[in-house]
Amino acid sequence: MTNLKIGDNAPDFNLPSDSGKSIHLASLKGKFVVLYFYPKDDTPGCTIEAKEFRDLSDEFETNNTVIIGISKDSAKSHDKFKAKYCLPFKLASDEDTAICQKYGVWVEKSMYGKKYLGIDRVTFLINPNGKIAHIWEKVSVNGHASEVLAKVKGNG
Repeated sequence: MTNLKIGDNAPDFNLPSDSGKSIHLASLKGKFVVLYFYPKDDTPGCTIEAKEFRDLSDEFETNNTVIIGISKDSAKSHDKFKAKYCLPFKLASDEDTAICQKYGVWVEKSMYGKKYLGIDRVTFLINPNGKIAHIWEKVSVNGHASEVLAKVKGNG
């Protein structure tokens, strides 16, 4: 569970992204940023979430909003995932989990009684001043992108 709260400054990052580029949060001041953390490229829930953001990406753009997905997958994995599903937004690679840890989404999980560390599915809406405007924890992927878009349209 994240320790960040609404009104906090969003932790800055400069991460490798798809297409061999990097993405720097500070360079996006003046825009809303949907920063969604997800466990793994090309898995069922992560694919549904990405496709829903893809399908609404024009509306997000119309509302001065950039979408960034972050997982610990490599930039090369992100390239394949983006190409397979025609994702028009950036996917950032946090292979060492440093940014996941800053955002409080690198957590202990459990599956079939086995404990392991992984990324919690959490979305942050960052306002044009770089402050956290909203946090969605324990995200259910179906309909999530629409919920985030509604919040953006209400100006965070």
